[in-house]
Amino acid sequence: METLEETELCFPQLLNSSCVKTKRPHYETLLTNIVVFSVSLLTVILNLLVIISISHFKQLHTPTNLLLLSLAVSDFFMGLLMFFQIMFIDGCWYLGDLMCSLYQYIAYINSSTSAGAMVLISIDRYVAVCYPLLYSTEVTQTRAKICVCLCWICSVIFQSLVLMDVLQQPGRFNSCFGECVFVINYIAGVADLIFTFIAPITVIVVLYMRVFVVAVTQARAMRSHIAAVSLQRSVKVTKKSEMKATRTLGVVIVVFLICLCPYYCVALTGEDSLLNGSVAAVVSCLYYFNSCLNPMIYAFLYPWFRKSINLIVTLKILQPDSSGANICCLK
Repeated sequence: METLEETELCFPQLLNSSCVKTKRPHYETLLTNIVVFSVSLLTVILNLLVIISISHFKQLHTPTNLLLLSLAVSDFFMGLLMFFQIMFIDGCWYLGDLMCSLYQYIAYINSSTSAGAMVLISIDRYVAVCYPLLYSTEVTQTRAKICVCLCWICSVIFQSLVLMDVLQQPGRFNSCFGECVFVINYIAGVADLIFTFIAPITVIVVLYMRVFVVAVTQARAMRSHIAAVSLQRSVKVTKKSEMKATRTLGVVIVVFLICLCPYYCVALTGEDSLLNGSVAAVVSCLYYFNSCLNPMIYAFLYPWFRKSINLIVTLKILQPDSSGANICCLK
């Protein structure tokens, strides 16, 4: 049986009220710290490259890329939050109750904003593929900016209501010093589950199923020469560009679903005990790792992102008129 002397406390000076550290082998703690720090740093750097690329180069100022910019900003903040995960490795939180509440608040805002961005991306691809003649007139940069702003504003307002109790009295649910927990009431939890998971996932799946059906139909029509030759020639390049962008963003959405579904499925079951131990580690890692995977997908599938990285790393973006560089051939 572990004696009092062998027990390590988060705050040794608070003997009777401090939380107990989670005991792990030193090599395991060190390795975990290195992995979490590396992934967090990579997430921040890659998403910062996406933010700089889309913000700086005028050729990338398209409605679709503005939605990707919003997603990158959300992923950037998620990468910053991952640095704080290092504190949870030994089961202790050293930054106080206020920072704990703020940490959870920002994490919730990011999660709902990411889901909103995925919905907007799905709508963008749906209009581009299913109504290509209306896309350039209906989906504009101004409307995309408005939708992005509304997405962030609604996320802030909604999560402020969901976490109202936590924000009003930080640390009210902590049982000891060094703990960082939060509890939301049943109604708020159900609302959060519906509006940040069930509803967005439903919209995304329905829209992309429709996009897939239309894409297959168009491909068959072009192969069988049902469409007029003149029309085919006029839209062939545009169709190819739109379909490539749709496939790439489809990969982003699929990865998003794979990474976030385990976390929300556990929440959906209502089995809080499942969030303890190894299961919590796996679902949390998947949840955060999604923010690192998105820019990696862009690097592999978007030529413009690889070219912009080269210009940023070599500091060519500091040259006059670099914002007008020919950065891409595809959307």
